Amino acid sequence: MEGGKRGEEAGPSSGGSSSACVGDQRQEKQKEMVEKPREVRGAVEEEEEEEDHDDDGVVAGYVPGPLVSLKEQIEKDKDDDSLRRWKEKLLGCLESDLNGQMEPEVKFHSIGIISDDFGEITTPLPIDDNRSGHVLFTLREGSHYRLKLTFSVLHNIVSGLTYTNTVWKGGRQVDQSKGMLGTFAPQQEPYVDALEEETTPSGVLARGTYSAKLKFEDDDKRSYLELNYSFEIKRAAR
Repeated sequence: MEGGKRGEEAGPSSGGSSSACVGDQRQEKQKEMVEKPREVRGAVEEEEEEEDHDDDGVVAGYVPGPLVSLKEQIEKDKDDDSLRRWKEKLLGCLESDLNGQMEPEVKFHSIGIISDDFGEITTPLPIDDNRSGHVLFTLREGSHYRLKLTFSVLHNIVSGLTYTNTVWKGGRQVDQSKGMLGTFAPQQEPYVDALEEETTPSGVLARGTYSAKLKFEDDDKRSYLELNYSFEIKRAAR
């Protein structure tokens, strides 16, 4: 299957820096998220200067610093009521998210498949044990499709949410695609995001049943979902 990596990816690397500098980097990054709302809900904007990336699309030299809770971020401006209210509105904070909890949480509600062949099919998550290992969807060879996820973010900002989709056929890995979804703040309404468009392979050898694993993690390498699923590729209609 063909698919490209999304640009604007960011993540940790082995580049060293002092702990104080790392903490400043994290706090500056979270401060920018507050000041620039368009960077929080969607994919992070490209840097003005070119950045070196490794094979996984990770920005070279970037090391995530310590987390700062939403409560601490807002209380930094507790003497300015208007700025505090603006931050709360911008970050979409719920009362339960201001309890000082540091670790963000991502809850996935559903996975969908969008294709010109059949429109859209949506499956609630987690997948019922009775359907585990069963074919989740069927596609025709040479067709275009996209996976669509619905998810919620709780407790803190999720920075650099990425996905990896690995596909096997007959026990042999045949494809792997990676991409960046972006940075997301907690909010009441779920987020809906579609992954990069993929194209199924064609030919006799391409037909059959495939197994796959879809994984989501942030730039601190926290894993939020590992979804195992199967799908089938059939002969194109004539």
